[in-house]
Amino acid sequence: MKLKLNHQSPIPLHAQVEELLRKLIQKPEYQSGTFLPKEVDLSKLLGVSRNTIRQATNKLEYEGLLIRKKGIGTKVTQKTVTTQLASWHSFTQEMNAQGVEFKNYLIKSEMTPATDKIAAFMGIPEGTSILKIIRLRGDEDTPFVYFESYIHPRVGLTKDEDFTQPLYELLETKFSTIVALSKEHISARNATTITAQRLKINAGDAILKRERFVYDPGNRAVEYNIGFYRADKFTYSIDITK
Repeated sequence: MKLKLNHQSPIPLHAQVEELLRKLIQKPEYQSGTFLPKEVDLSKLLGVSRNTIRQATNKLEYEGLLIRKKGIGTKVTQKTVTTQLASWHSFTQEMNAQGVEFKNYLIKSEMTPATDKIAAFMGIPEGTSILKIIRLRGDEDTPFVYFESYIHPRVGLTKDEDFTQPLYELLETKFSTIVALSKEHISARNATTITAQRLKINAGDAILKRERFVYDPGNRAVEYNIGFYRADKFTYSIDITK
């Protein structure tokens, strides 16, 4: 596969590198465990800085497609059993569709500096001020999910909006931002002390961690969302057809 960028294209160089790498890692040799070319070699070959290469590889790494081993190299993540949902919605839409009544125990919004992980996903400088939305939700008895949402500054969403309404409806109707793709990482873990306090459970109890990387129709980052669910109150159900 010939690796070449169009330096005259209006498409950002890091986005072009990302697309090249997505195609490259589908090749049989890389699927079999071969390490990717080193950053310094790729930067020379493509005529871009190492930071441009790193911006693209960071995004693929946080999507779970690449794994980086310090002092060794970067290669494709080993395939695991993955299920893809036929559709996805905001929490409010999910609960409404199931006829489940819920209450908001806490809704808070603030501006916060982007961490290295979120900055890499969004393609913005680390430390950029972005909107963070915190929501603690549950039934009449107790909270059962804690969310943190981080919104790309390009969207224009401010901390003064009414976040009791469905987030994706708000983005579409008021900010002309349509969400089209969600890439999710789901894992089981034990609750930390702070998560246990939020969800009214004991530290060490089982919880479900759910990360969402949300994109618009142009494959641009819109939202990074992380949620922690009580295992005794929430079941993640997936329909799979053959």
